[in-house]
Order: sequence, then structure tokens, then C-alpha cells
Amino acid sequence: MDAYGHVNNAVFIRYLEEARIDFLFRPEKDFKQGSVVARHEIDYKRQLVHRHHPVDIELWVTEIRAASFTIAYEVKDDDLVYVRASTVVVPFDFEHERPRRLTPEEREFLGEYRDDDEAVAA
Repeated sequence: MDAYGHVNNAVFIRYLEEARIDFLFRPEKDFKQGSVVARHEIDYKRQLVHRHHPVDIELWVTEIRAASFTIAYEVKDDDLVYVRASTVVVPFDFEHERPRRLTPEEREFLGEYRDDDEAVAA
């Protein structure tokens, strides 16, 4: 919370990170080979004031490329949207310190969460 009593913009980045990690690092499917964030884009739609109950974060995949993918998010309560955002994620080989291509398994997993309507609009 900032001096005005609402959730600070940096906290929203942490919320998105937590949702992304929960999504990508599930026991049955994960990105053990590594990934890094290449870009964040956030549109703040309304302030979120301090409260004791959580907000919902919906996420989906909007683009899958050979060596990157894009996740879109909405931070919301029912139909009330506080933030719309997207993150470009790059699969990364930490041993060799360079980007890598998505594996077929990763591509298949991401494809299950792709929103074709938004991908066409983009």
C-alpha cells in the first residue's frame, strides 16, 4: 500500500509474478529448463485500495513464438477490472546464458491456454 492507501504499482508486478509462477511451475507441467521476463506492459484501470480479501487474477496465453510467448492478465473482482497487463516470457538456458526455443511439451502446454480470439485481434 502506498501513501494514498491503495496498492502500489510495484505490488501489481508481484501479483502478476505470483500468478505466472503458479501457472508455469505446476507439478505436472513446468518450465524447469528456465525462463526470463523480457517485457511487462500494464494498464491501470482503477485503484485498488487496501483490503483483507484477495483479488482474482485471470491469465491466458495470447502468442506463442519459437523462442518466446506472451501471457495476458486481468486483476479483477467479478466484472470490476483493476489492471490489464501482459508479459513476454523468453525460455532461457541458464547454463549457457542464452535464450532457447520452446520445447514441444512447453508449446503444447501453452497452447491449451491460448485465447485464439485475442491472438487474432492482436
